[in-house]
Amino acid sequence: MPVETEELREQYRAKKARFQDRLNRKFGLDKMPVIRRLVYTVLGGTVLLIGIVMIVTPGPAFIVIPLGLAILASEYAWARRIIRRGSVFVGRRIRKRPPAKHRRWQRQGKE
Repeated sequence: MPVETEELREQYRAKKARFQDRLNRKFGLDKMPVIRRLVYTVLGGTVLLIGIVMIVTPGPAFIVIPLGLAILASEYAWARRIIRRGSVFVGRRIRKRPPAKHRRWQRQGKE
């Protein structure tokens, strides 16, 4: 992995940690870890369930489900693993994607 990419990731992690610390201090959750975990669990679980419902109903489930997992990932390692697996899966799919001139949906308009 290039050095610039690793530096950008480290900057992102630091920025995310500062934001989460500021949010926890604002609501007083830094002094009550059990309450903090409960708040993040309820909020993340609710967003995740809404995303799962959006799979069968109209709505952007592919955006809402990762958002719910991201909220849960701030407290749970299993959610971080799911997000990591999903990003690896998407990265592989993007790399295997054929060039634009070979995609079927672009050729249909020319025929």
